Amino acid sequence: MNGAVRNLSGASSNRLIVGISGASGVTYGVRVLDALRELGVESHLVVTRAALLTLSQETDISADDLMSRADVTHRLNDVGASIASGSFRTMGMIVAPCSVRTMSEIATGVTSTLLTRAADVVLKERRPLVLMVRETPLHLGHLRTMTALAEMGAVIAPPLPAFYAKPTSIADIVDQSVGRALDVFGLDWSAVRRWDGLKGAAAE
Repeated sequence: MNGAVRNLSGASSNRLIVGISGASGVTYGVRVLDALRELGVESHLVVTRAALLTLSQETDISADDLMSRADVTHRLNDVGASIASGSFRTMGMIVAPCSVRTMSEIATGVTSTLLTRAADVVLKERRPLVLMVRETPLHLGHLRTMTALAEMGAVIAPPLPAFYAKPTSIADIVDQSVGRALDVFGLDWSAVRRWDGLKGAAAE
């Protein structure tokens, strides 16, 4: 790692857990790993089996290539992994993308994999948990689950395009969403285009 991290939150540990679940949009998780490498933040990756299937359908990236982008990878069923314990200090966790199933497991606390266990640990330790939920439209059950998670302290951050940034490609849209999600951890990624006020408009 290059040590060039710019951490605006004063977090005590330069590690971030990255979960990738099986929802469409696996590229968000890929770009999170790329961003963390660029920022000099140690990434701890856990990936579901469904996510690997999505990876094969949506990208030309192999599973090995995905894993190589992380500093540390953890097996999905390794309940003894470091990230399964609150004593392992991290900045928090991001799940990108986050499926409804993963979201629902985290909300209930009935965790069946290391990914959802790690998220549960992050919540109980009062560390930031960002869920880039990929689903639409949302029925009432989804909304109630999101409300429960927000009440627990999670940040629900669906990846939505920011047209004020004037994206010219899908990559621009993805990077803007990833960068804004990383803002929650105080990480300032150069790919983000910041709003700095209206241009050429008369103030009222």
